[in-house]
Amino acid sequence: MSEELISLWRQAKHVVILSGAGMSTESGLPDFRGPNGLWKGKAAIDLASINALLENPQEFYDFYRQRLLNLSQAKPNRGHDILARLEKQGHVKSVLTQNIDGLHQKAGSENVLELHGNLREAICIRCGRKESIDILEKENIPLCPVCQGYLKPGVVLFGESLPEQEFRQAVAESYRADLFIVLGSSLEVGPVNMLPKLAIETGSYLAIINMTATPLDSLAAVVLHERIGIVLGEVVEELEG
Repeated sequence: MSEELISLWRQAKHVVILSGAGMSTESGLPDFRGPNGLWKGKAAIDLASINALLENPQEFYDFYRQRLLNLSQAKPNRGHDILARLEKQGHVKSVLTQNIDGLHQKAGSENVLELHGNLREAICIRCGRKESIDILEKENIPLCPVCQGYLKPGVVLFGESLPEQEFRQAVAESYRADLFIVLGSSLEVGPVNMLPKLAIETGSYLAIINMTATPLDSLAAVVLHERIGIVLGEVVEELEG
């Protein structure tokens, strides 16, 4: 455990968390680029893009139905629970997440920005109508009841822009941070991977807790290749002690 991380966290006034797929692997959800990740044997763009939906809707919907099945069996893990606890105590100001599983909110975190959308709703790609995500399980190829356009999960697909309001808020939070902590992100997907750099530019310390190396490790004050739940467990003990 890094004593430096504890020291930085004690001194910080505005701690911002950025969580990626590695945050949820401890809840049993597969990550994307690991040995058993969701992209294993497939290019991401072949499964989770608008082109994939238009060109091979059956494979697209089968992929997201599997994600929904995985999510239905997942519960917040120790890391999620501790972040919610630290937020209530004022030790975490916000959580910026690349995850679409909603586990931060289920654990009790309130100030969460979902930068890649969520799996709670489906959206028509033609007219923008919103439906419950349940429609993906009820219909093999779900179509909008109004215009017959494809109903896609309410997530940011490859080739789409991030939700403007959420990303603007995330940029503002990154600028406010005096300690920016990355949890379980490879930091390979833009534009979210620019947020730690924005924090550093305004004087924030950067800490990265991820099982593998990231492109920003050299800029971080703390780098830990350990399980998130274990690290946060030790952090909360020290901050509450």
